[in-house]
Amino acid sequence: MKEQILVNVTPMETRVATIEEGVVQDIHIERSSQRGLVGNIYLGVVKRVLPGMQSAFIEIGLERAAFLHIADVIEQRQHPNEVLRIEKLVHEGQPVLVQVIKDPIGTKGARLSTQISIAGRFLVFLPQEHHIGISQRIEDDSERSQLRGRMEKLLDGEHQGYIIRTSAEHATDIELRADIEYLNRIWADIRHKSQTLPPASLLFQDLSLQLRVLRDMVNDETDAVLVDSRENFAKMTEFATAFVSDVLPRVQHYAGERPLLELYGVEAEIERALSRRVNLKFGGYLIIDQTEAMTTIDVNTGGFVGTRSFDDTIFKTNLEATQVIARQLRLRNLGGIIIVDFIDMDNEEHKTAVLDELKKALSRDRTKVTISSFTSLGLIEITRKRTRESLAHVLCETCPTCQGRGEIKTAETVCYEILREILREARQFNAKEYRILAAQSVIDLFLDEESSSLAQLADFIGKPIYLLVESAYTQERFDVVLV
Repeated sequence: MKEQILVNVTPMETRVATIEEGVVQDIHIERSSQRGLVGNIYLGVVKRVLPGMQSAFIEIGLERAAFLHIADVIEQRQHPNEVLRIEKLVHEGQPVLVQVIKDPIGTKGARLSTQISIAGRFLVFLPQEHHIGISQRIEDDSERSQLRGRMEKLLDGEHQGYIIRTSAEHATDIELRADIEYLNRIWADIRHKSQTLPPASLLFQDLSLQLRVLRDMVNDETDAVLVDSRENFAKMTEFATAFVSDVLPRVQHYAGERPLLELYGVEAEIERALSRRVNLKFGGYLIIDQTEAMTTIDVNTGGFVGTRSFDDTIFKTNLEATQVIARQLRLRNLGGIIIVDFIDMDNEEHKTAVLDELKKALSRDRTKVTISSFTSLGLIEITRKRTRESLAHVLCETCPTCQGRGEIKTAETVCYEILREILREARQFNAKEYRILAAQSVIDLFLDEESSSLAQLADFIGKPIYLLVESAYTQERFDVVLV
């Protein structure tokens, strides 16, 4: 299935969208002020060791100290059958070479690893290792064996660690050799900086988003990479010429008058990806709720009544939902634990078909995804590797009115709170009068349906009560002023 990659670049942010058959499949956003840290290499300093948690906090120059767990220490990875202790491997004040494997998310600091990996076009360089790994996506045993043999020949006895990426399947020896030399130059520069720069310094920063597109996202199915910035088109062309020459003919400058992402419907898709409800083609819909702990997806038939039996309607809705769920996970970049509540199905063949279709749809995801079978409650659990913030967390912030609850108190509820507050104040203080400052909706209710309640309270406390509209107040906010 042929695809196009759209690259929209402004001084403030870079946005990338993947289009297949006219449908948006993937969205990436990188802002200049909040550029992702994954892949960055730092000379960190151990700030605190926590033996009870088998972890350490590492100072790398960010707002919050980063987190290093024993499982991400290279000595533990190299000796998986041994039980090593974090306090035996690092101590406070020790300089340590670390790489970010997860961006800071919410209140959590960045997650680190002492196992360094540097990505190239066809290879991932593991300078502390001495073995050759091969991408799991390359399944053919003879092809895996052939690739390993070619790499061993190119390395010519050098004991260096590499992972052969999927893109290396059709790479020539010249291209692989160029990638090896490029990665070795980067590692030499990192080592030099680690010996000359002070602790908590950045030693290596991964490529910007538009260049990572050329390195990581372009594949045999990519027809064109359209860039709407002439300056960045020149930068991408220069990078492609030097490192990914086969991609060069597909990099094109878009000079149309209509904005690139608007032309392909990406702007509208971004708006829809921020919505809680996602409509399905035949009348069903999904409800997607993202929380700190997990994301839940509820499948509903909605207005879809089908043409045959009720079981058939449910089956078709669930089957359609599998494709939309897989696409929404990519669009929204949802990670962590995802619970999908499909409509209950009694037919075991239908369950198997839905599960197989979901697995097939998720297999196209570039991010690592694992999926469980149906539970006894009819739920499916998906785990998707989370390395960066979701689309909603990048583009949105917590609502100041509801504070993230997704709901606000009704005007009636606020009225009753105000009445109780006045009664409480009247028992403690001998004021001459009371003034209520509240939103228009609350004041309107006091003047209409709750006017008798307000009059009864004024008679009970024997003091006048005045109403004042405060246009800057949200519906939940109010003040009672004693005069």
